Amino acid sequence: AMDGTLSKDCQREKQRYQGEYSSKIAGDIIVDCIFGTGLNRQVGEKFLPVINKINQSGAYVISVDIPSGINGDNGLVLGCAVRANKTVAIAYPKLGLYLNDGIDYCGEVVIKDIGINCQFPDAELVEKCDIKKYFSTRLRNTHKGSYGKACIVAGSKKYCGAAMLAVGSALKSGCGYVYATVPKPIKRQVIGRFPQCIISKPNLSAQSIAVGMGLGCNRRSYRLVCKLLREYCGKLIIDADGLNCLAKYGLQPLKNTKAQVLITPHIGEMSRLCKVEASQIIQNPIKLASEFSKEYNVCVHLKSAVCITTFGNKSVITASGNTALAKAGSGDMLAGLICGNCARGLSPFDAAVCSQYTLGYAAEVCAESASEYAITSWEILNALNKSIV
Repeated sequence: AMDGTLSKDCQREKQRYQGEYSSKIAGDIIVDCIFGTGLNRQVGEKFLPVINKINQSGAYVISVDIPSGINGDNGLVLGCAVRANKTVAIAYPKLGLYLNDGIDYCGEVVIKDIGINCQFPDAELVEKCDIKKYFSTRLRNTHKGSYGKACIVAGSKKYCGAAMLAVGSALKSGCGYVYATVPKPIKRQVIGRFPQCIISKPNLSAQSIAVGMGLGCNRRSYRLVCKLLREYCGKLIIDADGLNCLAKYGLQPLKNTKAQVLITPHIGEMSRLCKVEASQIIQNPIKLASEFSKEYNVCVHLKSAVCITTFGNKSVITASGNTALAKAGSGDMLAGLICGNCARGLSPFDAAVCSQYTLGYAAEVCAESASEYAITSWEILNALNKSIV
């Protein structure tokens, strides 16, 4: 315990131990198990120098269950934490290994089954094998009408690129048609880059519509989002300025819709929607995303270095990707990809999970031959050719 007292289990095992204790930290391999997953307060002064010595040792560090100093529920560093090369998670991975700082401190994660059955997990972790079911074998005896219509409502004179990236990623999803609703000043640019898309008004007959990317946060955008919520009956993805204008002018339209709604906020946008500080979202992202989802009956895809998708009683974590995605344009590509995957038949929840993993994997493919510093959104977009599993 942090105050120096020992639990009954710890006291018993200490009495059983017949070896010697050392205050020196040395060796080629260090096994870290100072604290477990229940640590919920700042690391005390007694342990600060120990953790610092471990991190400065140059040894290969293996943490048991979670690196000491990481909060097991939200992955935040509690003052200081061990930087592990490998973490052996007992029975199942802990949330703190993937959320916030945990992803940078845990190293390679290995799951060690010791016979514990977790019947009510907080969330499920998406792996590559889970994604293949979303890309079934395409029959030859099909046509463009077999794969659905996606409509991208995006862009402004200032943010032409958002529309470009959203349309481009929707075209990579495998859907049959992509409609683009963009302002007149950028129509030529969009059609010049993507002649296969169809410039039109919002297509309410499309299986899916994504709205908000680069739209601008103003009354005009809000009226457009409200109109779609009121009149559209398909799968509606609301992103970026679509969310910002709802947060600014009122969320009530979310409760008066026939559409299946998916929102795709990053932490800042989620903070504005919930009207709480971003720090509160960071400390308990699954809980707050789930509460919002249930209150408004929308699927929530909360974006960060690792993403959370939640609807009803189900939450999923998607951890693919790298820092090449930490650039403007990634969210636009994600929204377009989700829209396309919805159009070809996936539910908003499955489309969010599938698209997030695929986009992250595309960034990983790029990083095999280029620096994460220099990888651009266009390169990630083109790498979708190789990342769809």
